[in-house]
Amino acid sequence: MGLQRLDIYNVRNIRKQFIAPSPNINFIYGKNASGKSALIEAIFLLGRAKSFRTSSIKSVICFDQENLVVSSQVLQGNNNCVHFGIEMDGKNIEISINHQKNQKRSDLAYGFPLQIIHPKSFELLDAGSSIRREFLDWGVFNQEQKFLPIWKKYKKILMQRNALLKAKTISQLHVWNKELIFYGKIVNEYRFQYLQNLKPILFEAIEKTLSLHEVDIKLVTGWDINKQFEQLLVDDLEKDLRYGFTHNGPHRGDFQLLLNNKLAKDVVSRGQLKMLVICLKLAQVELTFNQKNSFGCILIDDFAAELDTENKLTILKYLSDINCQVFISATELDDFGDISYLNNYKVFHVEQGRIRGC
Repeated sequence: MGLQRLDIYNVRNIRKQFIAPSPNINFIYGKNASGKSALIEAIFLLGRAKSFRTSSIKSVICFDQENLVVSSQVLQGNNNCVHFGIEMDGKNIEISINHQKNQKRSDLAYGFPLQIIHPKSFELLDAGSSIRREFLDWGVFNQEQKFLPIWKKYKKILMQRNALLKAKTISQLHVWNKELIFYGKIVNEYRFQYLQNLKPILFEAIEKTLSLHEVDIKLVTGWDINKQFEQLLVDDLEKDLRYGFTHNGPHRGDFQLLLNNKLAKDVVSRGQLKMLVICLKLAQVELTFNQKNSFGCILIDDFAAELDTENKLTILKYLSDINCQVFISATELDDFGDISYLNNYKVFHVEQGRIRGC
């Protein structure tokens, strides 16, 4: 799977450009504010229907335009060519697949899965749990199509229970508790199974790139595993009523990456922590590819900013061995290091929103 053609209209300073990328690695370079990150952002918009740089799509649209459009031709694993398109005006989103409009975000995400690594990605292991929960659930989403409707049902029930807690209406809580427990346990089981599948690929990636051993990854359920979920809802009722929300459940879930039974973030260097995050992200790609025999593409924005020369070489070698399309941006061509040994790659230079193949 991979982009065969990409058309971009009105994404930041890119007004109207198209590229025909390599099915393997694509290097994008240009000065700051040239539009190289906008190119990465356009591809991300196409796969996720949102930006990784801002929550406001208005700021992504070219300043004197009403909307942005990104469209592509994607070669899928069965050698079928599929057209994906997205149009956004800051309020509305129009998603089309094979020119059929009114498609769902989930259809877009399933049809063209993306993985992105950018400077803020390195917060994954040392920021709050929500970013790790999002990482985990994105992986489960791509592994098990039944997960999304189950997770949506759980969140809907959670909202209803929290509304009753705020209103101090406890007479109906037992009904919602039963539903919350039922769907919450399914969510937890999906997450647990996903991490079990991810483990061998992740451990191999870490050993290859960092030569670290005694690594483990463990699910944090979101409740005390020494107690039954059902009993915790009863035991914590007074606290839940006082604060007006549910303290226990998979909505508080997380995972821990451990080294010698200690949190990795507490015992490794900053450089090693960044490499561990990259290993996690790339292991997700490999697992999805192994299960589906296809994957959309990997996006790496501002490649040189977070990695030293040795680590850049290690990651490029790793990427060249993955059967997946890759887009990498940097300020200078030299920032990528020696790329002469790579096969079938393309280089694009971006300047003032114009993209030129080199």
